[in-house]
Amino acid sequence: MFTTRPVLTGTFGMVASTHWLASAVGMRTLEAGGNAFDAAVAAGFTLAVVEPHLNGPGGDAPIIGHRAADGHTFVVCGQGVVPAGATADAYLALGVDEVPGTGHLAAVVPGAFGAWLDLLARYGTLPLADVLGPAIGYARNGYPLVPAAARTVATVADMFRTHWPTSAEVYLPGGAAPGPGARFSNPALAGTFERLLAEAAAAGPDREAQVEAARRAFYEGFVAEAVGAFVADVPVHDATGRAHTGFLRADDLAAWRATEEPTVAVPFAGVEVHKTGPWGQGPVLLQQLRMLEALGVEDLVRDAGRQRSDDGGGPLAELVHVVVEVGKLAMADRDTWYGDDGDVPLATLLSPAYAAERARLVGPTADDGFRPGAPDGRVPRLARALVAARAAADAGAPAVPLADGLGEPTVSPIGLSPGDTCHVDVVDRWGNRVSATPSGGWLQSSPVVPGLGFALPTRAQMCWVEDGLPASLTPGRRPRTTLSPSLALGDGHGFAFGTPGGDQQDQWQVPFLLRHLIGGLDLQAAIDAPTWHSTHVHGSFHPRSHTPRGLVAESRLGAGVLAALAARGHVVQDAGAWSLGRLSAAGVGPDGWLQAAANARGQQGYAAGR
Repeated sequence: MFTTRPVLTGTFGMVASTHWLASAVGMRTLEAGGNAFDAAVAAGFTLAVVEPHLNGPGGDAPIIGHRAADGHTFVVCGQGVVPAGATADAYLALGVDEVPGTGHLAAVVPGAFGAWLDLLARYGTLPLADVLGPAIGYARNGYPLVPAAARTVATVADMFRTHWPTSAEVYLPGGAAPGPGARFSNPALAGTFERLLAEAAAAGPDREAQVEAARRAFYEGFVAEAVGAFVADVPVHDATGRAHTGFLRADDLAAWRATEEPTVAVPFAGVEVHKTGPWGQGPVLLQQLRMLEALGVEDLVRDAGRQRSDDGGGPLAELVHVVVEVGKLAMADRDTWYGDDGDVPLATLLSPAYAAERARLVGPTADDGFRPGAPDGRVPRLARALVAARAAADAGAPAVPLADGLGEPTVSPIGLSPGDTCHVDVVDRWGNRVSATPSGGWLQSSPVVPGLGFALPTRAQMCWVEDGLPASLTPGRRPRTTLSPSLALGDGHGFAFGTPGGDQQDQWQVPFLLRHLIGGLDLQAAIDAPTWHSTHVHGSFHPRSHTPRGLVAESRLGAGVLAALAARGHVVQDAGAWSLGRLSAAGVGPDGWLQAAANARGQQGYAAGR
């Protein structure tokens, strides 16, 4: 099969990410003697600088790690929680019955910075200055602004000038939006990082004491004070069309810290696939794999792999259809049962028996319903806003369009977007592995905090302003995020992998896994292969739109395959030849070689290694 690049193979270390500078910084860190955890932190901080439209130091960062020495596999949760004052009654008193997608009302505790520091303190070996230094250099001295970031800034420039002057100060230097490839710097962010390093150095020579001092300065010191004052005292224009202050306070930051918890895993095709718990959408991937296993997906993948022509669709059309229908069922369970309420019936949702029961619902044509299951006999209850959004779509109301290509969000002039992010995977010569999907703190969704150079996460928009649901807006709970890093671990081998893309993350990962684990394609070929996703599923971001029976697919699947899918009732949108997904992967092959691969779509993601 044609591939855009070779799989990188070596023995020393590998880094793959959605931005070449982050991959280079991660590799530099390995070369300096750091391990995979050090390299992931350095790459993560770099992503927070060079992809500000997709993430920031004040965003969110779920991380999955594997320590080779003892086989310890874990999640570092960098998803911040809903503020103490952000109750449903408080929103309703403002006349707000849905959390807006932009501004202070959607702000939660920033978790990314704390998560990276937690990973560094527990599992890294290098001082904070070593892993934060490259990010400071890019923020201070500049980096080439990628075209997507330039487009995003240009789209929201008028809003910045009119309503968000602190953002205009950073992103409109000289009053104008920077063009693609412009040398862009963020001195305010560099200054924040430098001040955090000064606080760390003042704690003395001990590495862990320095990391803790920087964490305190962020969550209990000058950063928390600036965040709390800005959100409490400065009303900002948001997606409601009005200006509001918010509920996030310095005390919320002081009360939070990143936590470590076990992964959730199921066996599939000779490996164990590890994800976060149901406070994220990660278990959706595991549910899909369970159902596909019940449907005999091995034969489907092998038959599709032998197909030489797309005339009439053949086995490839059957494979795409089955994967799409299984994804719709898993996502319906996500929207009904997932959340951070401590009562998610996860064991049942991931059980073979439940998967077999759900798999029997897959028919020969595209289903147009919303079909959550009833795990343990529970009766599904849907959020009122979700029911209303579905009714509007079923009645033919126009959907809010998603952008063609790359899984990037469509950004409206007021900053609304379905959300997107970035990703990094690392493996080192000892076999340690990290998969991380930092996101949030998007430049277009929240104004820059004065003096700090970064924006706040708006993840509260994923909560329902309605009591009694797993994802209800509840102080102290994590919003149910779409962020979904992954690890696949076998006997002495396995790889970290993931992709940006909001609701598409755990859809794009399925064909990648099927083609690699069952179809025998190498990591790069599995990433390069044409992919697809369903838009029948409900969006997790405001305004929660969906397209009944919608299927977005790359044209390289073949005209006959797309026609066959349309004949089955899918509303097919041809997204072009190279347009969907931003996957990357890094790990240890069955032969012991270190390997890495990254997505060529968009000419931005790269792997580095030797």
